[in-house]
Amino acid sequence: MTKRIITCAVTGGAPVTGRNPNVPITPRQIADSAIEAAKAGAAIVHLHARDPETKAGSMRLDLFQEIVGRIRDSGIDVVINLSTGDGAMFASNPDNPGVAGPGSNMRLASERVRHVVDLKPEICSLDFNTMWFRNRAFINSPEMITQMAQMIYEAGTTPELEIFDTGDLHLAAHLMSTGVIKTPAFYQIVLGVSYGASASTETMMYMRDLLPKGMQWAAFGIAQHEFPMLAQAMLLGGHARVGFEDNLYVARGELAKSNAQLVEKGVGIMKSLGLEPATPKEAREILGLPAK
Repeated sequence: MTKRIITCAVTGGAPVTGRNPNVPITPRQIADSAIEAAKAGAAIVHLHARDPETKAGSMRLDLFQEIVGRIRDSGIDVVINLSTGDGAMFASNPDNPGVAGPGSNMRLASERVRHVVDLKPEICSLDFNTMWFRNRAFINSPEMITQMAQMIYEAGTTPELEIFDTGDLHLAAHLMSTGVIKTPAFYQIVLGVSYGASASTETMMYMRDLLPKGMQWAAFGIAQHEFPMLAQAMLLGGHARVGFEDNLYVARGELAKSNAQLVEKGVGIMKSLGLEPATPKEAREILGLPAK
């Protein structure tokens, strides 16, 4: 297969520190950046919403509605992938560790997938990890994943299985064996997050080899690992992801001007390896999505 899928993660939910003023914040900025990324070669755009006033990640339905509406109204052909990662953060109260403290945002499964049920994107993320992000825990219990998966499938959406470590793969295999996760499945391997799987060739190969046979997979690295891991994923037979959610730089010391610039660099690396970026139509065929 010479066609590989590039996903662009347009903006994340982490706090914006001002390190790169080009990170899109408002629904219009996010939608415009997604459209530009699609024109640059991204077959899939992975979308979070941000509160335009606070710039923080947001679960507001109206923000997702505006972002997706603008992309669909533009007429651009791109596979929309909505994040369901928000609503899983727990920070314990130092005076009472069993009680949620400042920074927690634990939500019901129905709240975490409300925008998916409403907007019915072709793909949405489904996190399998329970791990520490610095001083906060990101918690996705098997029960939570099961509830979210059921609502995602009922909406006609395909979940992208977000894998942060090998234990996540074992949990995914268990839920697949019980019928909670349908096959074929699409895995996204996340590398380089603190306290998660390291961004290395050996780690990617090991995690790839643990996947069920015949499954499509992609991988990406955080920050300075973005482009080395893109090349590694391509060499190992996978797809890849770039974008401001994961990395702010197009080269060492050079801030990226746009998501499209990151996609263009990714496409260039891909072509240097003798591969071609899949179109949205081809991406649907590769992933077994319904034709648009």
